[in-house]
Amino acid sequence: MTIERFEKGPRMSQAAAHGDMVYLAGQVAAQPEGAGVTAQTQQILGQIDALLAAAGSDKSRILTATIYLADIATFGEMNAAWDAWVDRDEPPARATVEAKLATPAYKVEIVVVATRTAR
Repeated sequence: MTIERFEKGPRMSQAAAHGDMVYLAGQVAAQPEGAGVTAQTQQILGQIDALLAAAGSDKSRILTATIYLADIATFGEMNAAWDAWVDRDEPPARATVEAKLATPAYKVEIVVVATRTAR
């Protein structure tokens, strides 16, 4: 089995696939400056959609999601975007934690693991 890498850079790939599994790097907003938690989450979810599509998957096949918030008090703001996006028939297992992110501009980071195959 080969490993496929997507959006490779000198330090890391944004996604990697091995067999039926797809692993995304932590996704942060591409344009975080001035964007609130809901807007950053929406940006990130769009990036996740694009990466999963490139790897032959989609949000209905996400197995787990880990969400990092710079401030856990913004949990509701993040959920506003998440709830509008998530596949309600196939919701993933999910954890949300507060963490210091790479820069103060980032308010949200999301990591997902998905499969390329349906059930």
